[in-house]
Amino acid sequence: MAHLIAPSVLAADFANLQRDVEMINNSEADWFHIDIMDGVFVPNISFGMPVLAAINKYAKKTIDVHLMIVDPDRYIDTFAKLGSDILTVHYEACTHLHRTLQAIKAAGMKAGVALNPHTNINVLEDTIQDIDLVCLMSVNPGFGGQSFIENTYQKTEDLKALIQRKGASTLIEIDGGVTSKNARALVNKGADVLVAGSFVFKSDDPAATIIELKNS
Repeated sequence: MAHLIAPSVLAADFANLQRDVEMINNSEADWFHIDIMDGVFVPNISFGMPVLAAINKYAKKTIDVHLMIVDPDRYIDTFAKLGSDILTVHYEACTHLHRTLQAIKAAGMKAGVALNPHTNINVLEDTIQDIDLVCLMSVNPGFGGQSFIENTYQKTEDLKALIQRKGASTLIEIDGGVTSKNARALVNKGADVLVAGSFVFKSDDPAATIIELKNS
């Protein structure tokens, strides 16, 4: 399968959110990537449920929601009702990961797990077959525009090997510091989905930048 591009709405212009959502709709992008931050799990607060509802009103592509929050289990049903197609929780925020994954699927969504840069992929050894998507953080979560962490290449390769060894069909998503300079190398290591925020929205022509990432 060709790799997918998921522009991160966190980097969009919030004063022109509908315009930027329509841009993604009309572009070669595949998904909307939406970061929900609580100011506790990460040192930043992003938009909450009303903004997600507003985005979903106009979005015509897969809604990929990344929860950077403590105790995500409390909100699984809420995010399902708001139209999330994929719900990703952080491994570091889940006491009972398997139970959380089952609850996400029971609510009708695909289940994703995000790993912080310091978390080894081996922690997913026992659950990888229950995970639809692993989001590897290639920056420390919380803020956009950070520099890419080089160890992500090796981590992607190791995760791909784990997925294949376990016979799983899990997708690998890379989130943070993705540009046209590292996109091809990440795909070659096994990445299936590339999240790009600042690189897309701060470019002169976001739709053309998405094509550039798609063709990397």
